[in-house]
This record gives sequence, structure tokens and C-alpha cells, in this order.
Amino acid sequence: MPPVTPFRMGHAVASDWHGALRGALVMADVPRGEANVGFLYVTDHFADDVRDIRDELRVRTGIETWIGTTGIGICATGAEYFDQPALALLAGSVPDDAIHLLDTGSDTPDEASARLAGALGTREGRFGIVHADPRNADLDALIPAVVEATGAFLAGGLTSSRGAHPQLAGTVTAGGVSGVLFEPDVAVATGLTQGCTPIGPVREVTDCRENIIVGLDERPALEALKEDIGEVLARDLRRIGGYIHVAFPVSGADRPDYLVRNLIAIDPAADAFAVGATVARGDMVMICRRDGQAAHLDLTRMLEDLGRRVGESRPRGGIYHSCLARGPNLFGPDSAELRTIRSILGDVPLIGVFCNGEISHQRLYGYTGVLSLFL
Repeated sequence: MPPVTPFRMGHAVASDWHGALRGALVMADVPRGEANVGFLYVTDHFADDVRDIRDELRVRTGIETWIGTTGIGICATGAEYFDQPALALLAGSVPDDAIHLLDTGSDTPDEASARLAGALGTREGRFGIVHADPRNADLDALIPAVVEATGAFLAGGLTSSRGAHPQLAGTVTAGGVSGVLFEPDVAVATGLTQGCTPIGPVREVTDCRENIIVGLDERPALEALKEDIGEVLARDLRRIGGYIHVAFPVSGADRPDYLVRNLIAIDPAADAFAVGATVARGDMVMICRRDGQAAHLDLTRMLEDLGRRVGESRPRGGIYHSCLARGPNLFGPDSAELRTIRSILGDVPLIGVFCNGEISHQRLYGYTGVLSLFL
């Protein structure tokens, strides 16, 4: 049976990484020899120091295996840190033979799939905490390639940084997908919550050029978009930036699911608009909006669902990957998003990072939160 000891969590703010690490370690109080895997998130103030932080953590805790990345914002139980020099760590114990480090490096999707399948084999029921480099143009193919090769359900996010983009997967790396895979005997429950709400019907792309949608339902695309967003917003399209997005429905999901992509340009002369994804004829899309109230309701729904699935057992620890556009930008100040999680799940030892995109199973999402609980 896997160990049932709770994970240890610590977080701190300080002007230098030495002070932040000391504060986090004092809070975590990790008994030497109790934990064999650790997670580390630092704000991008410390992006250049990740290797030194990892080395110090190995000395101070005895834990060799550290997983993590950097973010413009990070979080911990009931707390969010944006634009502050901060770090958060989580340490726990799982069977040694249930841990597999993962790093695709600069591999193409085909190369990564072949290498991982050869090294690990495919086994259904695995679970992975992973991080990806947003500068990698092949992520839409690389993430499902990792899933297909290993059989794992992935949860994670894309590094967010105004400088270096380091990831930790035992060693310091960058450029691809990295993290840790756990064998099926490590019990984990995970959930996804959306931050955008559809406001129009599902429409079919009937004309397009790469990422430019020209026609929807055999009509000019911009005409359909204006109809969906309503007369007030349609009168001044400059107002919809950062508020209106395009969603691609996911078929076969247990509940309504969709991938949100940014609306990046509008061409009134061509009655067309561009999105942050390649589009093909026959694709189905919906217009959606960022909606703080609906996001809070969906976060509550996800947390209550996780609570039912967990039952009476208290989670040992948790990892939360949330979008940079969430947190204070969607839920308001005073760590409202993380306080909501604590109010429903209790004081679960939890850390997380605000990402440039979120990963759930084999898909890359946006404006979502992905919560993983170790049981």
C-alpha cells in the first residue's frame, strides 16, 4: 500500500532566493527521510536561480527528485503571489518504483513518442504532472504524443515568465514537455474548471485560411460573431479584446468541454477574424466571454465534484495549474481563487503556478484551472 502521510508544504516571499527558501523550508518542516519527491514553483524573479535552489533543496531535505517550473504568479494553500519574489514547495512520499522522470527536450512529437514508448512502455492508468515550454511550436502534437506513448493522464501547464523559462524534472531543462509520471498505484484525483462561458451557438467553419475564419454557417464570419456578442459590443469591436474569445468544443467528454483560444485580430473589410489556432473547414466553434461570476460557479462545481470523489479521506497534497488570466485578473484580489479552493477542500497542502496554458489529459487549454489531488 502507498504511504498515507500528508505532504509537507511551504511558501515564502523574500528579496533573494536564499531568504525565500529558508522561509518555505521552515514552514514545510520536512523530516529528513520522510519524502522522496518534491515540487517547486518560483516566480520569474528567481527564474535564473532554479538550478541553485534545486541544489540547496537536495542538501537541505535529502530529496533528489524535484519537479517544477517558473511562473509570473505562483500559489499555495489560500495564497497567491503575483509580481513578487516568491517560491513554494511541496514534498511527499510515494513508492520509489512508481516514479518516472520525463523530459522530451528538443524531440519532435514522433521522436518523443518513440523514445518514451521504448523507455517506459505504454501502461494505462499512469498519471503525470508536467510542464511545457510555450515557445515550442509543436505542443499541440507533442502533448498527445506523450500520452499515446506512455498511457498517462497528464495534468500541468505552460511555463510563464518574462525572462528565462526553466523547468525542473530532476535536472533543469527547457524547450519541451517535462515532469514526472506516476504508476497507477499512486492514487490521484483531478478536475478541470473553465474560465470562459459560451455565449453563442455552436457554428461550423465553412471558409478559412490557416488561423483566419472567413465563413461560419455559410455566412460571413464577422457577421456571425457580431450576432453572438450582441448589439452593444458589436457597435465598437475595440471593446472585445481580452473579453471575447473563440472556443472549440471537445467531443466525447463526460460533461460539456471546450478549448478556448484567443481572438487575435479582426478584419472588418473582409468580414473575417483570426484566432490563436489553426482552423480547418468543418471545425465547430463557439464564441465565448471571460466571465468571473460563471468562473467562480464552475470552480465551485469542480471542487465539490472532487470532494465527492475523494470521499471521507483527506487529500495528502495538491498541485494547481491555473491560467495567468485567472487569479486576481478574474476572481479579484486577496487570493480569492485559492481561498475558494481552501474553503471547500480545507487546508490541503497545495502549491501551484499560473500558466501560459493548461494541460489536462492530452489537450492544451486556456483560461482554465487544473487541480490534482494526491490521495
